[in-house]
Amino acid sequence: MQYLVTSSEMKHFDAYTSQQIGLPAMVLMERAALAIVQQLNCEQYNLLKVAVVCGYGNNGGDGVAVARLLKLQHIEVTIYLIGNPNNASQQTHQQIKIAQYYNIKINTSLPETFHGYTTIVDAIFGIGLNRVVTDDFLHAIELINQSGADVLAIDIPSGICADTGQILGNAIKAKQTVTFAYQKIGLTLYPGVDLAGKIVIADIGIYIDKPTNHFTYHSSELTNLLPKRENYTNKGSFGKVLVIAGSQNMCGAAYLSAKAAYRTGAGLVRIYTPQCNHDVLLSQLPEVILTPFIPNQINKAQLEQLINWASVIVIGPGMGVSDDTYNILSQVLAYSTVPIIIDADALNTLAQDITLLKHAQATIILTPHLGEMARLTQLSIETIKNNLIKTAEKFAEANQVICVMKDAKTIVATPKQATYINQSGNNGMATGGAGDVLTGIMAGLIAQHLPASKAACLGVYLHGLAGDISANKISKYSMLASDIIDGLTDILNSKAK
Repeated sequence: MQYLVTSSEMKHFDAYTSQQIGLPAMVLMERAALAIVQQLNCEQYNLLKVAVVCGYGNNGGDGVAVARLLKLQHIEVTIYLIGNPNNASQQTHQQIKIAQYYNIKINTSLPETFHGYTTIVDAIFGIGLNRVVTDDFLHAIELINQSGADVLAIDIPSGICADTGQILGNAIKAKQTVTFAYQKIGLTLYPGVDLAGKIVIADIGIYIDKPTNHFTYHSSELTNLLPKRENYTNKGSFGKVLVIAGSQNMCGAAYLSAKAAYRTGAGLVRIYTPQCNHDVLLSQLPEVILTPFIPNQINKAQLEQLINWASVIVIGPGMGVSDDTYNILSQVLAYSTVPIIIDADALNTLAQDITLLKHAQATIILTPHLGEMARLTQLSIETIKNNLIKTAEKFAEANQVICVMKDAKTIVATPKQATYINQSGNNGMATGGAGDVLTGIMAGLIAQHLPASKAACLGVYLHGLAGDISANKISKYSMLASDIIDGLTDILNSKAK
């Protein structure tokens, strides 16, 4: 697990390290500057002529210290200070005094252009920025972006909100960002992740005294995250997945979800689908158990038997919004005591009557994309995009569900638990059926006895990793949802041995 931090959490850890543990803030600032200079040297930036553009907060103090260390390497470096000097932090004020003793060029006004500088260090704003950038700050960002120089950002590119990744008016586009101690949430979400360039996390000695409220995974953890498979087992040992999916002339979603569940390790998968899909599904996936129904003639007793058979239920892919979908969803929510994954058209049906959730006895996972989330919450897509994490967390808490909000960086919010922010995957996965594969992966993990909250996070991560494998094999342009299942096989083959 890799911790992801908000601005307020990082400020707390900074203060705790300095005030409670006793590691002086100036020492942390010096270590931050050393980490920046090391990166400039290791990455072979062109240091023929360097500008360090600083505000008067502690981020600016880091920048002034960087300039001093570069001067000691006999590099031509100039400091540009922006803002009101009366607002200088104690440490930044001290760093400026030290720089003056070293006879470093310090300008308190911006140049007409930064052309001619080979490298620019961005130390204007740190992680505390919470307002739209204006005046000299805005002008500085514009000049830096127009300069043509390589830009290294300290902690976060100036102009990016550390908590949302949103651009606050305008923002630095960096070649690289060196952030300290822990990854900032704004560096994991778009557009912040794009503007940050290559992200390096530098350990400067900041102590974390409590868990954070957000996290992600990295590939070295995967083997330990996967459900364990004992040797003395049978197909019943690895769970039973009921996939309620499909409608007339729409059986692909059912196939993708069912196959993904099998490929993830489920012991048995049954598809409950309209009669018209029987032959084609059986020919595509002979391993599946098929229980067809006649549209508009749902046998409630039969459906109840299927609910009682399952270890986990998927409902919604390719079903269409209809009376049958509503009636089946109502019965599943009312009678199931095993986890339920609600996806696609079941979400659109639920959006018409959100009170159905009140009848649920089981753990519920909802998997909306932004359009479905807009229908569920009555919020605009733009509002949701600008507040991905808060929207998912509020919805999960209000409805006591696990909310898997699908986007380029998918969010998994669970009531009273830390929120997962996914970092795997790529834009080739923006293809029809990819979401159906995700529901199947999560169902396969739950069938193997992973708790629903863990299965949701791991399922999203695995789904993205499988997409990355597929992108490397066949390109992002050519990827199909079925290729993600093939990538899943490759990932599990390499990690589960």
